[in-house]
Amino acid sequence: MTLNELRYIVALARERHFGRAAETAFISQPTLSVAVKKLEDELGVHLFERAKHEVTPTPVGERIIEQAQAVLESVQRIRETARGDFDQLHGPLRLAAIYTIGPYLLPNLIPELHDRAPEMPLMIEEGYTHELRRRLKQGEVDAILIALPFEEPGVVTLPLYDEPFVAVLPTTHPLALQQDVALTELAGADFLMLGQGHCFRDQVIEYCPECGRSVSAEGHAALIGSSLETLRHMVASGLGVTVLPCTAVGADRYAQRLLAVRRLKSPTPSRRVALAWRVSFPRPKAIEVLRQAIHTCPMSCVTSVE
Repeated sequence: MTLNELRYIVALARERHFGRAAETAFISQPTLSVAVKKLEDELGVHLFERAKHEVTPTPVGERIIEQAQAVLESVQRIRETARGDFDQLHGPLRLAAIYTIGPYLLPNLIPELHDRAPEMPLMIEEGYTHELRRRLKQGEVDAILIALPFEEPGVVTLPLYDEPFVAVLPTTHPLALQQDVALTELAGADFLMLGQGHCFRDQVIEYCPECGRSVSAEGHAALIGSSLETLRHMVASGLGVTVLPCTAVGADRYAQRLLAVRRLKSPTPSRRVALAWRVSFPRPKAIEVLRQAIHTCPMSCVTSVE
């Protein structure tokens, strides 16, 4: 077993294709194929399932690839220690966020982070929690922004802030006359929600099971939105009501004229946003600067968790 072989299986797990993985590893495809097969023979297990158009890690392969990623990062730390002059705040940081966090945190985060680490630009991705979990474990991203709960062996999870949910209604809706609204009052045929796969949808249903039943009933499929922005637009058009994280409400042309934002009655539903990264990630200073930048972002509706 060699470090190169470990690099090759990590690249293949990331690209899911022998040709693309060979390109990123700067070797020929036959060389990559032979090296992966040699390692599989040595270990006595199949690391990948080969299909015509895609290669996917086997269950045991996923565990071995995760360990290979940790070994490679440990080797990188050894080299950096030997150099002694490694600047952890120099070079891109690969950050991924779930869809319901990224668009609302990043516009505030990027200028704050640039002030602290101007030579550390962000390479940004978005995805569902289960996708970001896999990409983090396989080393495809350096850190992820997710909503708790989130647990993963070999991953550090740091709570950042608590974000309350708010009710968003058309200004003509009867509930808009109230100062605050009970979540159960919003449940009904006109309740708008995100589609399957979004953890925010699951969080809303956890607080309000009636809301989940209202959108899953026969005939209400049209009341599913693909993003929080889509939900806001649908509410502004008068189609129904919804619940959003407070940072997603925004101030735009809909404010006051078409949209009414109301507090939710106690106990107020909320979520805890967290930062997660691999224990083996060799740039802890970059993570710390990222944490500091997030805590100084001007988001008045959230409460920092120190």
